[in-house]
Amino acid sequence: MFKGQYIFTQIIHFLSEYEFQQCVQEFRGDKHVRSLSCWRQMLCMIFGQLGKRESLRDLCICLEVHKGKLYHLGLQVEVKRITLRDANEQRDYRIFEKFAYKLIAKARKLYLNDNEFSLELSGIAYALDSTTIDLCLALFPWAKFRKTKAGIKLHTLMDFKGNIPSFIYITDAKMADVNVLDVIIFEAGAFYVMDRGYLDFARLYSIHTAGAFFVTRAKHNTKMRRLYSKPITANKKASGIRCDQIVVLTGQKSSKSYPEKLRRIKFYDAENNRHYVFLTNNFTLPALVIADLYRYRWQVELFFKWIKQHLQVQSFWGYSENAVKTQIWVAMVSYSLVAIVKKKLELTQSMHEILQILSISLFDKTPVKQLFSTKNKMFFNKNSEQQIQMF
Repeated sequence: MFKGQYIFTQIIHFLSEYEFQQCVQEFRGDKHVRSLSCWRQMLCMIFGQLGKRESLRDLCICLEVHKGKLYHLGLQVEVKRITLRDANEQRDYRIFEKFAYKLIAKARKLYLNDNEFSLELSGIAYALDSTTIDLCLALFPWAKFRKTKAGIKLHTLMDFKGNIPSFIYITDAKMADVNVLDVIIFEAGAFYVMDRGYLDFARLYSIHTAGAFFVTRAKHNTKMRRLYSKPITANKKASGIRCDQIVVLTGQKSSKSYPEKLRRIKFYDAENNRHYVFLTNNFTLPALVIADLYRYRWQVELFFKWIKQHLQVQSFWGYSENAVKTQIWVAMVSYSLVAIVKKKLELTQSMHEILQILSISLFDKTPVKQLFSTKNKMFFNKNSEQQIQMF
């Protein structure tokens, strides 16, 4: 099927140009375009992500050196740096955002039966968190964060099955994490796991009234009254469960914001010698499962570290807000694309190893399946075992 094609060409065969053109037409991205179409723009950006290009100049020089191969890569002709820069700054980033969500939906279906998430739940479980990307205030004045600092924030809702981000919201770094709860549409029966930075009882009550469940941590000054306690057996105590209580809030504001009962679970982490107090509106799951759900929340932290290490989301190829968002969404397209390739070709390597191999093999003509089935490991980083493993 892929005989004689470059590795990059084989990889982008997993993208649907028809679906992408639907996104382009919706936002009229190719209106008045003469040379560089939105499709070719995205392919250039994906090439830069997979090839780990550090700047727009670096990307265009690499393509220029191989300009005799560009037609077979799907880029048709040489791409000028200024043309690509203007495209990133002027074409609506929502084209790439919408296409990224289409790929994310495909990837989530492929990882639906992923066995790494061992908890059996009646609904989907998500982790909610955010990460801040620092920017230079002189170059990105629109993203002013502090007096001498700029930054943007990525709010991410991560599906525990396959570690696929199901929702990404990009804001300036000033926005408080808890405000993103006003944007998310909650699924009935789903579990939303978050840290205590999202502890706002009015917003948590909106999750409850939507028929969804939340798991979060209580703050030290959270006022509540115990109604009754569930018995703690010796097995539960040995596993770390210290108490499992039904409580109501007693604070003047919090009791009005959340008038229903809550479940309070105290858990002792013997490994780190720490106590955790969890609050949830789910009264049926075992207490240890609630504690395990919160433990799985760290997958979203690993995702943030992973994309910062392996994708170009910290050094940007444009200075406008549109260019920055375009690059982030193309990074998400690249992430989802590699996840789809990994699952469809049944690759055993980690995402880190796959990207390491792709970065030096984009112009090879080896079939992808054969490239990743080789026993030659010399191109692996000696420290690859210490890298963050997302899959």
